[in-house]
Amino acid sequence: MTETLSLSDRIDRIESRLAIGQLPIRYAMAVDGRDVETWLGLFVPDVQIGAHRFGHEALREWIVPALRTFRRSVHQIVGHRIDLVDADHATGAVYCRAEHEVVDRWIVMAICYFDDYRRVDGEWLFARRRELHWYAADVNEHPQAVGFDSWHDDDPPQLPDRFATWAGFWETQP
Repeated sequence: MTETLSLSDRIDRIESRLAIGQLPIRYAMAVDGRDVETWLGLFVPDVQIGAHRFGHEALREWIVPALRTFRRSVHQIVGHRIDLVDADHATGAVYCRAEHEVVDRWIVMAICYFDDYRRVDGEWLFARRRELHWYAADVNEHPQAVGFDSWHDDDPPQLPDRFATWAGFWETQP
C-alpha cells in the first residue's frame, strides 16, 4: 500500500533529497581544495570520531593530518543513493573515484561511502561517513598485482565482500 503524503511533505522530501545530494560534492571539493572549515561544516556538531571523541574540533584533529598524507587529490562523485528514513534522518551510499598524489605516486581508489545524514536546524548534514574501497593502487599498477592496496598498510579493502548479497551470489554459482 502506498503512503499518501501531503503536498508540503512531498515538497519537503524533494528538497531534502536535493540538499542531501549536494553534500558529497561539497565534501569532495572541500577535501580537494583543503578547505577544512567548509569540510567541518558539512558534519553535525556532535559528530562522533572514534569511540570516545565528539565534535568539530575532534574531527579537525583527525582530518588535518590525514589531508597532509597526500598533496593533490581529485574526488569524482559518480553516483549517490539516498534513502529518507524520516523527516530528519536519511542514509545513503556514494560511489567515488578518487586520485591522490602521494610523493611520486598517483594513487587511484574506487570508493563507496556509506552515510548517515541528519537535519539540524533545518540543514542536512553528515552524521556519519564510512569509507570502504575496492582498491587503492598507483595508476601504473594493476590492483590485483598489489593485493588491491599498495597505499595503506592496514587491512585489505573490504569491498565487494561487505555487500550483503556478494557471498550469496557466488555460493549459488556452479
